[in-house]
Amino acid sequence: MSNADIPVINHYIGGQLRAGQSGREADVFNPAEGAVSARVALASEAEVDAAVAAARAAWPAWAATAPLKRARILFNFKALLEQHHDELARLITSEHGKVFSDAKGEVTRGIEVVEFACGAPHLLNGQHSDNIGGGIDNWSLRQPIGVCAGITPFNFPVMVPMWMFPIALACGNTFVLKPSERDPSASLLMADLLRQAGLPDGVFNVVQGDKVAVDALLAHPDVEAVSFVGSTPIAQYIYSEGTRRGKRVQALGGAKNHLVVMPDADLDQAVDALMGAAYGSAGERCMAISVAVAVGHVADALVERLVPRVKALCVAPGTDARAEMGPLVTGAHKAKVEGYIAKGVEEGAKLLVDGRGLRVAGHEQGFFVGGTLFDDVRTDMTIYREEIFGPVLCVVRVPDFAAAVELINAHEFGNGVSCYTSDGGVARTFARQIQIGMVGINVPIPVPMAWHSFGGWKKSLFGDHHAYGEEGVRFYTRYKSVMQRWPDSIAKGAEFTMPVAK
Repeated sequence: MSNADIPVINHYIGGQLRAGQSGREADVFNPAEGAVSARVALASEAEVDAAVAAARAAWPAWAATAPLKRARILFNFKALLEQHHDELARLITSEHGKVFSDAKGEVTRGIEVVEFACGAPHLLNGQHSDNIGGGIDNWSLRQPIGVCAGITPFNFPVMVPMWMFPIALACGNTFVLKPSERDPSASLLMADLLRQAGLPDGVFNVVQGDKVAVDALLAHPDVEAVSFVGSTPIAQYIYSEGTRRGKRVQALGGAKNHLVVMPDADLDQAVDALMGAAYGSAGERCMAISVAVAVGHVADALVERLVPRVKALCVAPGTDARAEMGPLVTGAHKAKVEGYIAKGVEEGAKLLVDGRGLRVAGHEQGFFVGGTLFDDVRTDMTIYREEIFGPVLCVVRVPDFAAAVELINAHEFGNGVSCYTSDGGVARTFARQIQIGMVGINVPIPVPMAWHSFGGWKKSLFGDHHAYGEEGVRFYTRYKSVMQRWPDSIAKGAEFTMPVAK
């Protein structure tokens, strides 16, 4: 493909596609081929300003739209998402690399949040207290906050944006999405489906870009709230920069998720769980399991069963129906993951399965790394402390349950965790003692359903609200309390004492 034939992925502002004006572009790759498939425009501050201006202009009318009418547009959007389900999944596979079945699952999980947001009339219900005293009634309501921005990662280009904008729109806000520049195409299809669903122009906008766009959104005085999902250093930056400018910020950071295997666990189930949770989507999930905590005598048997399974992983392009794991998203990310594997060897971990140097026939230039397994990993090692975001599973051995809990609670991340056990008492104690935001008991990837909320603890979350669910509604609205009474119930004369219920 010549440079002239390479398509350019542009912005969506005020209901229209807009070609980039900054003169800056970035490559978008097909990870299975290792080749450039498109270019993406990188927004300037002026282009971000145009998107925010469109959202700001559309906000008064959208905020005044009845919640039921907003919900009907979201119902239409949900139906269109279902019609274009596989088209969205194919875009994900072509630019991210995850296998097609996994991409379809991502789209489905995104649609579930849209379904939740369709309940806007109920979600925005206030509370009413009749006659609290002196003829006064007290009631509450939730009102939209204005222009909201979402900055989303490469690993879920459909699902994570849909953690944000459907709820923001349902609550009466307008939205500017800054998707990852690594796999941006799905953002434009979602924008077009919203247009087809009847969403007014300017209510939803897309600016493609990099740090320039991010900083412009954080600095813009008309952006009231910012949602982010990504690595912890960037989450800390976005939270700090946004809050110091008076914005409401919800920033989800990194993870180092553990799966505890107790001696009484069903070992076959635990191994199946580890394979899917560690190597699904090539480990590029914020809820991927990257540490297996083997308790007591179960360690040797666990490792013995894992080794042949990891070696037998079918690694192939995401379009191959046989594939269990696809490529990593870019060549740079592949090099980073392979660097972590080398670091693990250097620091003394036992490398049982080495995924470096994998070549897939017919796709030799693809960004493939095979499944990798380490044993005897210590807590001071880099591969234990840092988020690798690749198909690398570390086995840590501990003597007992108490040591497993202490190990996990000591880590700086607190996103997700799982425990495999047949003991109800252990399960109950684990769920209460573990200092992690999302807990699975015999569930390897405990991503909450749409009517609950997603988020971690410690350095995995910056801000006061988790994503989507009721927490999302609270994030995207302002709470207002109203007290009212009528003239015929008001006593004559000024009152100088603190008012109390009478």
